[in-house]
Amino acid sequence: MTFKMIGRCTHVVDCREASGMGKGGSLAQRGTFAECGTDVCAVAMSPGRRHITKPVCEITFGLREANVLTSTMVLNAGAGVPHDAPASGGTLFGLTDKEVDQMRNFKLLVIHLGGVANHIIYKARLILRNVNKHCIIICESPVDCEDFAKIGVKTSKVMPSEDNIKTKGIIDDIVTGVIRGETISQEKLDEIIRKVKLALGDA
Repeated sequence: MTFKMIGRCTHVVDCREASGMGKGGSLAQRGTFAECGTDVCAVAMSPGRRHITKPVCEITFGLREANVLTSTMVLNAGAGVPHDAPASGGTLFGLTDKEVDQMRNFKLLVIHLGGVANHIIYKARLILRNVNKHCIIICESPVDCEDFAKIGVKTSKVMPSEDNIKTKGIIDDIVTGVIRGETISQEKLDEIIRKVKLALGDA
């Protein structure tokens, strides 16, 4: 007997190491790794009072509906800022060896960061310092490639000077105006899908 799928593409998702949290949406908690192919990994910060993973869930579903195999990772220590960021203190942002190894398995990273420009650029630098991959940054603040290049992050549009390159990975594109904890607009979701497909060479 043969089966034919009409109008839908089925994705098998090897889901959470830990159960979900939150009301209604069963939002992913820190340490979540939901695997669905090796094309794209959507990386989310740790959930908390200021960081809500809701947009990442919606982005992941949107990409899968557009037939882009997308896995999801919620970092264990995704809150705060890296130790080498100016005015760092309080909660420290960091990566585990396991998270770095997992991210290295994907063609493209889609990294959802926060609403504070200074935090965004230094978090991205730490991730791309450890992971030699192409990525798309999704955030709330209106940052651009020049903001990242100034602190040594390689981007497709602006490169740091040769003696100031501090990352292995590179930012292909940026999507701004995606608000933490808010439902993402269809316009922004379409922009993300378009830029992801372009980065994968599938536009």
